Amino acid sequence: MRRTLAFALSLFCCASFAADLPENTLDAGKVTAQGKPVTLLGKGLKVGEDAPNFKVVNDSFTAVTLEDYKGQAVLISVVPSLDTGICSLQTKHFNEKVAQQFPGVAMLTISADLPFAQKRFCKAENIDKVTTLSDSVWRDFGQQYGLIIKDMGLLTRSVFILDKSHKIIYKQLVSSLSTEPEYDSVIEKLKML
Repeated sequence: MRRTLAFALSLFCCASFAADLPENTLDAGKVTAQGKPVTLLGKGLKVGEDAPNFKVVNDSFTAVTLEDYKGQAVLISVVPSLDTGICSLQTKHFNEKVAQQFPGVAMLTISADLPFAQKRFCKAENIDKVTTLSDSVWRDFGQQYGLIIKDMGLLTRSVFILDKSHKIIYKQLVSSLSTEPEYDSVIEKLKML
């Protein structure tokens, strides 16, 4: 009951905040939920651009920014909520199959889940190679990357790869929220780092 209430409050706060954000016109029409297009809010980004800095929190509510990974290549796996099946599979895949192949790449999973839920999920699923970070406090990541789903308060499923200078070299918006990312193209791009 407490978990459901905390999640509902998180969604309400995000939905209220997101009402003031501009639509991401760059990625308009690229994502669907249950077969219907969703509207993304925030600034859309293109491959080749410098990745904007962002501010999220870890499982101790300590602020973490992209600058904390200065000089390191970064993979950002974005999921709507770790408490759902596809998001769980995506996070476990990057933790178990991708992180060990690329130990020099910082592997991050970012969602709008509260840090408590992320911590519980990581403990239950033995997530130890991927760092989970929460966009629940400031919604800065979702806004900077154009990933907030209007009227849902969640982030859209996506994957970004940043090189060591934090230029975006790969972007995958998963076209349906109910499917996993295309992992092979992610791995091929990581091999090119």
